[in-house]
Amino acid sequence: MAQNEIAPKNEFSVVLSNGLQENKEALPSDFNIPRFVQNSLALLNGNKTLSDYARSYGTAPIKQGLMRGAFLGLDALNSEFHLIPYGKELQFIIDYRGATKLMKQYSIKPVADIFAEVVRQGDDYKRWSEHGEWDYKFEPMPFNGGAVIGAFAVCKFADGTLMIEELDKAELEKIRSKSKMSNGMAWKDFTNEMYKKTAIHRLKKRIPLSFDNPKQKELFDEDGAIELGKPQVEAPDVFAESTVIEKEDTQNDVVDFNDIEETMPDFLKGGD
Repeated sequence: MAQNEIAPKNEFSVVLSNGLQENKEALPSDFNIPRFVQNSLALLNGNKTLSDYARSYGTAPIKQGLMRGAFLGLDALNSEFHLIPYGKELQFIIDYRGATKLMKQYSIKPVADIFAEVVRQGDDYKRWSEHGEWDYKFEPMPFNGGAVIGAFAVCKFADGTLMIEELDKAELEKIRSKSKMSNGMAWKDFTNEMYKKTAIHRLKKRIPLSFDNPKQKELFDEDGAIELGKPQVEAPDVFAESTVIEKEDTQNDVVDFNDIEETMPDFLKGGD
């Protein structure tokens, strides 16, 4: 361990909870800290990818990523955001479910529903405008395993009007090609989800949003780093004293984040 690295003093759940309490003013007004911490532990205890990452690079980036989700009122256990390793980096990615949740919650104009779909060969999809109002038809072919030819996102406002954004496959792949992680886990393993999220990203530019605080807006505006390679907004550096864990033989074990000290090397265990 380098001399300028300081071992964490508390267990994972305690440090995460303390960090949230210390930055409570940046959280949504109805945010439930104990439930968020509990859900985060449940997610991490069942996620071998993040367990291996923690053993190699420490828990500080994971905590930072969870803090970003908390500021936006999102829950990783409900797949509203993801923490995806890319080498030593840990990317914070808002899932399209999380993006639609935020758009519905913070839209200035009341929203009834927001959703996105991919369109495959054989599906019946069309969009049209009549008297200045947009409408669409989408009838997916049952059990359609055909090639994806595009994606679209729809915002249904409470007054019945629609806002629709669509991208064909070429546009989607052009956006993917701009990403430094175009062949990373997110795009490679969750391609259709990323297509839908891309349509949601395009749609969100047209919907005026009013967040509870500037930090939420900053984080949401910067979402898309995984697609376009933009720098991510930093969460408050409440975990700066965490250090790097040297790679060990995990033997396919999963780190028990609820009792993190039991799985840490001796030099990382809590103490005076």
